[in-house]
Amino acid sequence: MKIGKKTILVGGISAGLLLLAAVWVGTACYNYAVREAVQQEGFLYIPTDGTYAGLLDSLAAHDFLKNTNAFDRMARQKGLPDGLLAGRYEIKKGMTLRSLLGMLKGGLQKPLNVTFNTIRTMDRLAGVVARYLEPDTLALLAVLTDDAVAARYGFKPETFIGMFIPNTYQFFWNTSPTGFLDRMRKEYDAFWTDERQARCDALNLSREEVTTLASIVAEETRMSDEMPRVAGVYLNRLRIGMLLQADPTVKYATGDFTLRRILFRHLEIDSPYNTYKNKGLPPGPICMPSIRAVDAVLNAEKHDYIFFCAKEDFSGYHNFAATLAQHNANALRWSQALNRRGIK
Repeated sequence: MKIGKKTILVGGISAGLLLLAAVWVGTACYNYAVREAVQQEGFLYIPTDGTYAGLLDSLAAHDFLKNTNAFDRMARQKGLPDGLLAGRYEIKKGMTLRSLLGMLKGGLQKPLNVTFNTIRTMDRLAGVVARYLEPDTLALLAVLTDDAVAARYGFKPETFIGMFIPNTYQFFWNTSPTGFLDRMRKEYDAFWTDERQARCDALNLSREEVTTLASIVAEETRMSDEMPRVAGVYLNRLRIGMLLQADPTVKYATGDFTLRRILFRHLEIDSPYNTYKNKGLPPGPICMPSIRAVDAVLNAEKHDYIFFCAKEDFSGYHNFAATLAQHNANALRWSQALNRRGIK
Protein backbone atom coordinates (compact mmCIF):
# COMPACT_ATOMS: atom_id res chain seq x y z
CA MET A 1 0.00 0.00 0.00
CA LYS A 2 2.81 2.36 0.84
CA ILE A 3 4.38 1.68 -2.52
CA GLY A 4 1.03 2.29 -4.20
CA LYS A 5 0.46 5.49 -2.29
CA LYS A 6 3.96 6.65 -3.13
CA THR A 7 3.33 5.88 -6.78
CA ILE A 8 0.08 7.79 -6.72
CA LEU A 9 1.75 10.70 -4.97
CA VAL A 10 4.61 10.85 -7.44
CA GLY A 11 2.17 10.62 -10.30
CA GLY A 12 0.16 13.45 -8.82
CA ILE A 13 3.26 15.59 -8.49
CA SER A 14 4.26 14.85 -12.08
CA ALA A 15 0.81 15.78 -13.39
CA GLY A 16 0.90 18.94 -11.36
CA LEU A 17 4.29 19.90 -12.72
CA LEU A 18 3.14 19.30 -16.26
CA LEU A 19 0.10 21.44 -15.68
CA LEU A 20 2.22 24.22 -14.21
CA ALA A 21 4.62 23.99 -17.13
CA ALA A 22 1.75 24.21 -19.61
CA VAL A 23 0.34 27.20 -17.80
CA TRP A 24 3.77 28.83 -17.75
CA VAL A 25 4.30 28.25 -21.46
CA GLY A 26 0.84 29.51 -22.30
CA THR A 27 1.36 32.60 -20.13
CA ALA A 28 4.76 33.20 -21.71
CA CYS A 29 3.34 32.91 -25.23
CA TYR A 30 0.51 35.27 -24.34
CA ASN A 31 2.97 37.77 -22.85
CA TYR A 32 5.17 37.56 -25.93
CA ALA A 33 2.13 38.12 -28.10
CA VAL A 34 0.96 41.27 -26.35
CA ARG A 35 4.22 42.74 -25.06
CA GLU A 36 6.59 44.92 -27.10
CA ALA A 37 8.55 42.52 -29.27
CA VAL A 38 10.22 44.74 -31.87
CA GLN A 39 13.37 46.50 -30.72
CA GLN A 40 14.69 47.86 -34.03
CA GLU A 41 12.65 49.62 -36.69
CA GLY A 42 13.16 49.49 -40.42
CA PHE A 43 11.88 47.72 -43.50
CA LEU A 44 11.62 43.97 -43.90
CA TYR A 45 11.79 42.70 -47.48
CA ILE A 46 10.31 39.33 -48.39
CA PRO A 47 11.19 38.45 -52.02
CA THR A 48 8.66 36.88 -54.36
CA ASP A 49 10.52 33.57 -54.07
CA GLY A 50 11.32 34.11 -50.38
CA THR A 51 11.23 31.31 -47.81
CA TYR A 52 10.24 31.21 -44.17
CA ALA A 53 13.83 30.32 -43.25
CA GLY A 54 14.96 33.40 -45.15
CA LEU A 55 12.47 35.50 -43.21
CA LEU A 56 13.85 34.26 -39.89
CA ASP A 57 17.40 34.94 -41.07
CA SER A 58 16.46 38.49 -42.08
CA LEU A 59 14.76 39.18 -38.74
CA ALA A 60 17.83 37.93 -36.88
CA ALA A 61 20.36 39.68 -39.15
CA HIS A 62 18.71 43.07 -38.61
CA ASP A 63 18.15 42.39 -34.91
CA PHE A 64 14.50 43.38 -35.28
CA LEU A 65 13.13 41.25 -32.44
CA LYS A 66 13.86 40.80 -28.77
CA ASN A 67 13.13 37.09 -29.07
CA THR A 68 13.19 35.52 -32.55
CA ASN A 69 12.44 32.07 -31.11
CA ALA A 70 9.19 33.34 -29.61
CA PHE A 71 8.27 34.79 -33.01
CA ASP A 72 9.05 31.44 -34.64
CA ARG A 73 6.84 29.51 -32.23
CA MET A 74 3.90 31.85 -32.61
CA ALA A 75 4.36 32.15 -36.39
CA ARG A 76 4.17 28.39 -36.79
CA GLN A 77 1.02 28.29 -34.65
CA LYS A 78 -0.52 30.88 -36.97
CA GLY A 79 0.52 29.02 -40.13
CA LEU A 80 2.76 31.80 -41.43
CA PRO A 81 5.35 29.46 -43.02
CA ASP A 82 2.69 28.10 -45.40
CA GLY A 83 1.24 31.50 -46.31
CA LEU A 84 4.26 33.78 -46.66
CA LEU A 85 3.44 36.88 -48.71
CA ALA A 86 6.14 38.81 -50.56
CA GLY A 87 6.48 42.53 -49.97
CA ARG A 88 8.12 45.43 -48.21
CA TYR A 89 6.93 45.67 -44.63
CA GLU A 90 7.49 48.55 -42.25
CA ILE A 91 8.67 47.26 -38.87
CA LYS A 92 8.02 49.76 -36.09
CA LYS A 93 9.71 49.75 -32.74
CA GLY A 94 7.39 48.60 -29.97
CA MET A 95 5.20 46.37 -32.15
CA THR A 96 3.90 43.20 -30.55
CA LEU A 97 4.26 39.76 -32.08
CA ARG A 98 0.52 39.72 -32.59
CA SER A 99 0.54 42.93 -34.64
CA LEU A 100 3.68 41.91 -36.54
CA LEU A 101 2.24 38.54 -37.49
CA GLY A 102 -1.07 40.12 -38.41
CA MET A 103 0.74 42.46 -40.78
CA LEU A 104 2.74 39.64 -42.41
CA LYS A 105 -0.22 37.26 -42.63
CA GLY A 106 -2.41 39.95 -44.16
CA GLY A 107 0.26 41.12 -46.62
CA LEU A 108 -0.12 44.67 -45.29
CA GLN A 109 3.03 45.99 -46.89
CA LYS A 110 4.08 49.62 -47.06
CA PRO A 111 3.82 51.25 -50.53
CA LEU A 112 6.66 53.42 -51.75
CA ASN A 113 6.94 56.41 -54.06
CA VAL A 114 8.43 55.80 -57.49
CA THR A 115 9.58 58.99 -59.19
CA PHE A 116 10.88 59.44 -62.72
CA ASN A 117 11.32 62.64 -64.68
CA THR A 118 12.17 63.35 -68.29
CA ILE A 119 14.06 60.27 -69.50
CA ARG A 120 15.46 59.70 -72.98
CA THR A 121 15.66 55.93 -73.34
CA MET A 122 13.96 52.76 -72.14
CA ASP A 123 17.16 51.38 -70.65
CA ARG A 124 17.44 54.49 -68.52
CA LEU A 125 13.79 54.12 -67.42
CA ALA A 126 14.42 50.48 -66.49
CA GLY A 127 17.43 51.49 -64.41
CA VAL A 128 15.54 54.21 -62.54
CA VAL A 129 12.50 52.04 -61.75
CA ALA A 130 14.73 49.13 -60.66
CA ARG A 131 16.06 51.34 -57.87
CA TYR A 132 12.64 51.22 -56.27
CA LEU A 133 11.00 47.91 -57.16
CA GLU A 134 11.94 44.26 -56.75
CA PRO A 135 12.39 43.47 -60.50
CA ASP A 136 15.92 44.23 -61.66
CA THR A 137 16.93 46.35 -64.64
CA LEU A 138 17.13 43.41 -67.04
CA ALA A 139 13.68 42.12 -66.12
CA LEU A 140 12.15 45.56 -66.67
CA LEU A 141 14.11 46.22 -69.85
CA ALA A 142 12.93 42.90 -71.30
CA VAL A 143 9.31 44.11 -71.34
CA LEU A 144 10.08 47.75 -72.12
CA THR A 145 11.90 46.81 -75.32
CA ASP A 146 9.61 44.01 -76.47
CA ASP A 147 7.77 45.02 -79.65
CA ALA A 148 4.91 42.64 -78.88
CA VAL A 149 4.48 44.16 -75.44
CA ALA A 150 4.36 47.67 -76.91
CA ALA A 151 1.69 46.53 -79.38
CA ARG A 152 -0.34 44.97 -76.58
CA TYR A 153 -0.57 48.40 -74.94
CA GLY A 154 -1.45 50.08 -78.23
CA PHE A 155 1.93 51.54 -79.19
CA LYS A 156 4.70 51.11 -81.72
CA PRO A 157 8.20 50.46 -80.37
CA GLU A 158 9.19 54.03 -81.35
CA THR A 159 6.26 55.63 -79.50
CA PHE A 160 6.07 53.30 -76.47
CA ILE A 161 8.08 55.63 -74.25
CA GLY A 162 5.27 58.16 -74.62
CA MET A 163 3.00 55.97 -72.49
CA PHE A 164 5.01 56.86 -69.39
CA ILE A 165 3.99 60.16 -67.85
CA PRO A 166 6.80 61.59 -65.66
CA ASN A 167 5.50 61.92 -62.13
CA THR A 168 5.57 60.31 -58.68
CA TYR A 169 3.51 57.15 -58.23
CA GLN A 170 2.87 54.80 -55.33
CA PHE A 171 3.73 51.15 -55.90
CA PHE A 172 4.18 48.05 -53.82
CA TRP A 173 7.81 46.93 -53.84
CA ASN A 174 7.07 43.50 -55.33
CA THR A 175 5.14 44.88 -58.32
CA SER A 176 5.99 42.79 -61.39
CA PRO A 177 7.22 44.29 -64.68
CA THR A 178 3.80 43.63 -66.21
CA GLY A 179 2.10 45.14 -63.17
CA PHE A 180 4.23 48.26 -63.64
CA LEU A 181 3.19 48.56 -67.29
CA ASP A 182 -0.48 47.99 -66.48
CA ARG A 183 -0.37 50.82 -63.96
CA MET A 184 1.41 53.14 -66.39
CA ARG A 185 -1.22 52.50 -69.05
CA LYS A 186 -3.96 53.40 -66.57
CA GLU A 187 -2.11 56.61 -65.66
CA TYR A 188 -1.71 57.42 -69.34
CA ASP A 189 -5.44 56.98 -69.94
CA ALA A 190 -6.24 59.13 -66.90
CA PHE A 191 -3.85 61.84 -68.10
CA TRP A 192 -5.60 62.17 -71.44
CA THR A 193 -8.75 63.82 -70.17
CA ASP A 194 -11.56 64.91 -72.46
CA GLU A 195 -10.19 68.46 -72.36
CA ARG A 196 -6.69 67.41 -73.40
CA GLN A 197 -8.08 65.17 -76.12
CA ALA A 198 -10.20 68.03 -77.46
CA ARG A 199 -7.14 70.27 -77.69
CA CYS A 200 -5.25 67.47 -79.36
CA ASP A 201 -8.00 67.06 -81.95
CA ALA A 202 -8.05 70.82 -82.55
CA LEU A 203 -4.37 70.65 -83.53
CA ASN A 204 -5.19 67.80 -85.92
CA LEU A 205 -2.55 65.70 -84.23
CA SER A 206 -2.69 62.30 -82.57
CA ARG A 207 -1.72 61.77 -78.94
CA GLU A 208 1.50 60.16 -80.10
CA GLU A 209 2.31 63.14 -82.31
CA VAL A 210 1.61 65.61 -79.53
CA THR A 211 3.88 63.61 -77.22
CA THR A 212 6.62 63.51 -79.87
CA LEU A 213 6.45 67.25 -80.41
CA ALA A 214 6.38 67.81 -76.65
CA SER A 215 9.56 65.77 -76.32
CA ILE A 216 11.30 68.16 -78.72
CA VAL A 217 9.98 71.16 -76.81
CA ALA A 218 11.17 69.64 -73.52
CA GLU A 219 14.67 69.22 -74.95
CA GLU A 220 14.75 72.70 -76.46
CA THR A 221 13.95 74.63 -73.30
CA ARG A 222 13.83 74.00 -69.57
CA MET A 223 11.89 77.23 -69.07
CA SER A 224 8.27 76.25 -68.54
CA ASP A 225 7.01 79.77 -69.31
CA GLU A 226 8.74 79.63 -72.71
CA MET A 227 7.53 76.17 -73.73
CA PRO A 228 4.21 77.34 -75.30
CA ARG A 229 6.12 79.80 -77.50
CA VAL A 230 8.61 77.16 -78.65
CA ALA A 231 5.72 74.78 -79.32
CA GLY A 232 4.09 77.51 -81.44
CA VAL A 233 7.22 77.76 -83.59
CA TYR A 234 7.18 74.07 -84.42
CA LEU A 235 3.45 74.04 -85.06
CA ASN A 236 3.94 76.94 -87.49
CA ARG A 237 6.66 74.97 -89.29
CA LEU A 238 4.45 71.89 -89.52
CA ARG A 239 1.60 74.00 -90.83
CA ILE A 240 3.63 75.50 -93.70
CA GLY A 241 5.50 72.28 -94.49
CA MET A 242 8.85 73.58 -93.33
CA LEU A 243 11.55 71.28 -91.96
CA LEU A 244 11.47 71.28 -88.15
CA GLN A 245 15.27 71.57 -88.01
CA ALA A 246 15.29 70.74 -84.29
CA ASP A 247 18.78 70.34 -82.88
CA PRO A 248 17.64 67.93 -80.11
CA THR A 249 16.48 65.44 -82.75
CA VAL A 250 19.96 65.49 -84.28
CA LYS A 251 21.54 64.91 -80.89
CA TYR A 252 19.17 61.97 -80.40
CA ALA A 253 20.15 60.61 -83.80
CA THR A 254 23.85 60.72 -82.87
CA GLY A 255 23.21 58.89 -79.59
CA ASP A 256 25.65 61.28 -77.92
CA PHE A 257 23.62 63.16 -75.34
CA THR A 258 26.68 65.02 -74.07
CA LEU A 259 26.87 67.18 -77.20
CA ARG A 260 26.73 70.85 -76.32
CA ARG A 261 26.93 72.17 -79.85
CA ILE A 262 25.42 70.80 -83.06
CA LEU A 263 27.84 71.18 -85.98
CA PHE A 264 27.24 70.99 -89.74
CA ARG A 265 28.65 67.46 -89.85
CA HIS A 266 26.00 66.34 -87.37
CA LEU A 267 23.26 67.64 -89.66
CA GLU A 268 24.27 65.10 -92.32
CA ILE A 269 23.49 62.06 -90.15
CA ASP A 270 21.25 59.63 -91.99
CA SER A 271 18.48 58.96 -89.49
CA PRO A 272 14.68 59.27 -89.50
CA TYR A 273 15.16 61.37 -86.35
CA ASN A 274 17.23 63.98 -88.20
CA THR A 275 14.64 66.71 -88.76
CA TYR A 276 17.13 68.70 -90.83
CA LYS A 277 16.78 66.06 -93.54
CA ASN A 278 13.27 64.65 -92.98
CA LYS A 279 10.03 66.59 -93.10
CA GLY A 280 7.51 66.40 -90.29
CA LEU A 281 7.84 64.83 -86.90
CA PRO A 282 10.34 62.07 -86.12
CA PRO A 283 9.03 58.49 -85.69
CA GLY A 284 8.54 58.91 -81.95
CA PRO A 285 9.49 60.91 -78.87
CA ILE A 286 13.16 61.70 -78.31
CA CYS A 287 12.54 61.65 -74.58
CA MET A 288 9.75 61.15 -72.10
CA PRO A 289 8.27 64.69 -72.10
CA SER A 290 7.11 66.33 -68.91
CA ILE A 291 3.47 67.12 -68.27
CA ARG A 292 4.35 70.81 -68.67
CA ALA A 293 5.79 70.15 -72.14
CA VAL A 294 2.73 68.18 -73.30
CA ASP A 295 0.40 70.89 -72.01
CA ALA A 296 2.59 73.52 -73.70
CA VAL A 297 1.93 71.88 -77.06
CA LEU A 298 -1.78 71.55 -76.34
CA ASN A 299 -1.87 75.22 -75.32
CA ALA A 300 0.73 76.53 -77.74
CA GLU A 301 1.16 80.25 -78.17
CA LYS A 302 -0.19 81.65 -81.45
CA HIS A 303 2.35 83.88 -83.20
CA ASP A 304 4.23 84.33 -86.47
CA TYR A 305 7.63 83.09 -85.32
CA ILE A 306 9.25 80.31 -87.32
CA PHE A 307 12.78 80.63 -85.92
CA PHE A 308 14.37 80.76 -82.50
CA CYS A 309 17.87 80.63 -81.14
CA ALA A 310 19.39 80.48 -77.65
CA LYS A 311 20.03 83.85 -76.08
CA GLU A 312 23.64 84.91 -75.93
CA ASP A 313 23.35 85.66 -72.20
CA PHE A 314 23.14 81.89 -71.43
CA SER A 315 19.98 82.51 -69.41
CA GLY A 316 18.33 79.46 -70.91
CA TYR A 317 15.82 81.56 -72.80
CA HIS A 318 15.65 82.12 -76.57
CA ASN A 319 15.40 84.90 -79.14
CA PHE A 320 12.52 84.40 -81.58
CA ALA A 321 12.25 85.62 -85.15
CA ALA A 322 9.69 85.71 -87.94
CA THR A 323 12.23 86.21 -90.75
CA LEU A 324 15.44 84.48 -91.73
CA ALA A 325 17.37 87.75 -91.57
CA GLN A 326 16.34 88.31 -87.96
CA HIS A 327 17.18 84.73 -87.12
CA ASN A 328 20.63 84.91 -88.71
CA ALA A 329 21.46 87.94 -86.59
CA ASN A 330 20.32 86.11 -83.45
CA ALA A 331 22.27 82.99 -84.45
CA LEU A 332 25.45 84.99 -85.02
CA ARG A 333 25.28 86.48 -81.52
CA TRP A 334 24.81 83.00 -80.05
CA SER A 335 27.69 81.55 -82.07
CA GLN A 336 29.99 84.34 -80.97
CA ALA A 337 29.01 83.78 -77.35
CA LEU A 338 29.86 80.08 -77.67
CA ASN A 339 33.21 80.90 -79.21
CA ARG A 340 34.05 83.33 -76.42
CA ARG A 341 33.47 80.56 -73.90
CA GLY A 342 35.40 78.02 -75.92
CA ILE A 343 32.39 75.72 -76.30
CA LYS A 344 32.80 73.39 -79.28
